[in-house]
Amino acid sequence: MIIKETTLTDDLLERLISLSEDWETEDSSYGYRKNTPEDIWGNRIFTALEDGAVIGYLFGHEEVTDRTTGVYEAGTKYFEVEELYVRPRYRGRGVGKALFRYMEKRIADNVELILLGTATKNFRAIMHFYIDELGMEFWSARLFKRIK
Repeated sequence: MIIKETTLTDDLLERLISLSEDWETEDSSYGYRKNTPEDIWGNRIFTALEDGAVIGYLFGHEEVTDRTTGVYEAGTKYFEVEELYVRPRYRGRGVGKALFRYMEKRIADNVELILLGTATKNFRAIMHFYIDELGMEFWSARLFKRIK
């Protein structure tokens, strides 16, 4: 497996959109819809490749906070992870962890924090992944209960 930061090309854009379509079909995240080119352009792209095929990706961008919270001060530089996806048959093999760790090293000199949100239906697995395996900290949660 090769993990690398990649320049967005038309071919890679097509691959990422196709993978996001697979993700949408899985129905594993609340409200997830496949990406459009506009969702991906302007982001830093990290890919996991096996035999030349993209088996996973992470993309996001650098930002600066505009207000102070309980976690950071206004003006803090951070990296917002927009998406981290691994094809189902490659899950549990460390691909997502490798993508995250590689991204973390590449951005470390430019930002103070990594932030992300998740809407996965399997919250126990995703919390284990991000907190136990990647060392992130829990900040907040937004919950819902359908009544109709």
